[in-house]
Amino acid sequence: MPLELPQQLGLAPFYERLPWRGADLQTLRDTLRPVPLPPDQGSPVELPAGRPPGVQPCKAPERLLALLDPPLTGAGPLALVVLLHGLGGSSSREGLRRLGWALQGAGFAVLRVNLRGADPGRHLAPGTYAANSNADLLPALAQARLLAKGRPLLGAGVSLGGTQLLNAALEAPGLLDGLACVSSPLDLAACSAQIERRRNAVYQRWLLQRLVLQTLADPFGVPAEEREVLEAGSGPRTIRAFDAAITAPRWGYRSVAHYYAEASPIKRLLEGSPLPPTLLVHALDDPWVPAAATARVAETADGQGLQVVLTARGGHNGFHGVGDAPNGCWSDRLVARWLSRLVQG
Repeated sequence: MPLELPQQLGLAPFYERLPWRGADLQTLRDTLRPVPLPPDQGSPVELPAGRPPGVQPCKAPERLLALLDPPLTGAGPLALVVLLHGLGGSSSREGLRRLGWALQGAGFAVLRVNLRGADPGRHLAPGTYAANSNADLLPALAQARLLAKGRPLLGAGVSLGGTQLLNAALEAPGLLDGLACVSSPLDLAACSAQIERRRNAVYQRWLLQRLVLQTLADPFGVPAEEREVLEAGSGPRTIRAFDAAITAPRWGYRSVAHYYAEASPIKRLLEGSPLPPTLLVHALDDPWVPAAATARVAETADGQGLQVVLTARGGHNGFHGVGDAPNGCWSDRLVARWLSRLVQG
């Protein structure tokens, strides 16, 4: 019987470590106890962006701000990894920087991209991002290919960042040479329903506060009808309501149902649409993103081009396990080793 993928890569199965037991503590670990990473010294790089169909254009060319981190090994990079943050995140979020640090330690250069509307690149483009941000990501990734200077161009995304990279890879086969996604939504409608469960009320409120503040902070202005929705009473009460009022119309979708259906990669994954070598990592106890869609994809995965690792525990982008380094986690090591094998194998 063949070894499971983590064992093939020299990793023991995932086991939670004290005191981070349970889905919620796994999910909140980086917030409750920030990772002891060194100061952020990424070099700013501006990438070209497109234009969402429902966002008013600005006079200057629209750009995305990324931060470029060199490998820690002192040698030339094995590849360039484009790293994308999740909903309400940015290039400075602990979980994203932690993964980037693990990749740097494995010999990769890392390009941490701030999506449209995310600080510290808020001033470079009006509007906000969506689960399918191909209008922005395709030109940005084309520029990243030039920055790779002939080396492989890889992608890694946490949560919604993985969804966005999957959509880009499905839209433009060959744009990426490999892709790893951790705790990424494949079915947006199911994810929206999950975050609306009573147990997740605090999570949803926290995410909404970040999204509303990010939207209202737009230096290019916010249309009066959108501002009225965002400032009326306490603003949108659910992620679905926010997406219905803001995300779907800004990105040219007829409704929030249309947005969730069209921006969810699950259908194309089950149909076997072309992808670069891809790794999906998901915990069955993820409180934010239900693992059912990833489990369905696992049933059709060929184990070569598409590989899926499902763990019983780990929460949402948690995976804080026995044997973790002070500034890393189990999923970080899994992604770094999988991408290393991909480019060296």
